[in-house]
Amino acid sequence: MKLSDSRYRSGTHVLAALGTGRLEAVRLSHNGKVSEIACDRLACGFGLIPNTELGQVLGCALTGRAIQIDAYQTTSLPDHFAAGECTGFGGSELALAEGSIAGHAAIGNLKRAKARFAERQRWQGFADQLARSFQLNEQLKTLAAPETLVCRCEDVPFSAMAGHSSWVEAKLESRCGMGACQGRICGAASDVLFGWPPLKPRQPISPARIGTLIALPDDEPTLERRETRA
Repeated sequence: MKLSDSRYRSGTHVLAALGTGRLEAVRLSHNGKVSEIACDRLACGFGLIPNTELGQVLGCALTGRAIQIDAYQTTSLPDHFAAGECTGFGGSELALAEGSIAGHAAIGNLKRAKARFAERQRWQGFADQLARSFQLNEQLKTLAAPETLVCRCEDVPFSAMAGHSSWVEAKLESRCGMGACQGRICGAASDVLFGWPPLKPRQPISPARIGTLIALPDDEPTLERRETRA
């Protein structure tokens, strides 16, 4: 299995999807040169963002977009450890090394935890190089047209959000972020497009049926109640 492909085009991004009723071609910008190629399938990716919602609800501090950890994968909360995607993307190898360190540290075996430091550093180096090589081009922020959908759940276009000064204001006026994903997609896009930092997540962490919430025992404490009692 090879990592390189002769058809791979660096310095390229999609300007527009073309077609009538279905996808027929895409318009590309390749190192500043515009071209079109025929195709019937298109997939676009604009980077990955760590899912830190559970950590934030618990009260873990962040470093950038990832959960803050020390050398033993300990978060800012005593006896709370984090590993994998929530600490930053680096692939399964890095996640396994982090998980092993966190597991050994959690049971007090710091010697075995430290024995995995070199392995973690190796894969962290790969992750850092990957992040540098695939850093988003600033030109991507100019691609959205007035009719481009930013919030797919509520069909909110770019033009309905561009005139607002904050995520909260845009949400109240346009219903962006009020759909099924609760801003998990358009919230990140709005941060990139408008510089609106995402709000701290609230419970429930994932969508839940009303019937499920009603069925919860009245005496079952939630995270918010525990924080209040503390």
